[in-house]
Amino acid sequence: MAYTVKQLAKISNVSVRTLHWYDEIGLLKPAYQGANGYRYYEEKQCLKLQQILFFRELGFPLNDIQKLLMQNDFDHIKALRAHKQVLESDINRKNQLIVTIDKTIQHLKGKHKMSNEELYYGFDSLRQKQYEKELVKEGVVSQDWMNNYKKKTSQWTQADKDRFIREGKDINQALILAINNQLKPASPEVQAIIHRHHAWVGWNPNKEGYIGLSQRYLTPEFRKLYERQHPDLLEFIIEGMLFYANKNLD
Repeated sequence: MAYTVKQLAKISNVSVRTLHWYDEIGLLKPAYQGANGYRYYEEKQCLKLQQILFFRELGFPLNDIQKLLMQNDFDHIKALRAHKQVLESDINRKNQLIVTIDKTIQHLKGKHKMSNEELYYGFDSLRQKQYEKELVKEGVVSQDWMNNYKKKTSQWTQADKDRFIREGKDINQALILAINNQLKPASPEVQAIIHRHHAWVGWNPNKEGYIGLSQRYLTPEFRKLYERQHPDLLEFIIEGMLFYANKNLD
């Protein structure tokens, strides 16, 4: 069976905008284009989209996903088994967090005494450090910058933190309004918002760094943050960042 973009978007919960974007960057091409001009996707493309979604769920940047799927020796079944192993590990960690929540509730009710160490069972203490290492490893920022940035933010007052959070929320709301008004990421209005975002980031990234940051937004943590606000916000801001970087940054 062949699906149009709209039909595939419906069964996969991937927006039409995203499917068009995947086609444009060569990540997921349709099986063929009909005489009516519509894109059509068959089982092969549906399975490939599933792989893309699995890799995306695990935090892979799109450019890495594309490289993996283009490999001649890519093993679909082997990849699925690897996805399963990672997801099972994450399930175990989340189950531990649920146990910690239940114990904390009983602790607060006076029915179960918890040690201070037990309060934090299940939390991934290495996640933030790993994220910082990946930013440096991928060349998004230098190690010196990371050290200076951590030192700088450690000296922020509560007012500084509040301003930073407020500006981030305002930027996202402005982008959501642009989506609702059907503006394009490359439009002057949206690019003005992206300019604010570039300044808000706080480390004046160059072209390579800003593009790298846009790919980091595809990690599960960022994806949940953006898609919770609007289903198209993540892809919209990434498109805007890529256009801004290619046009304005060196």
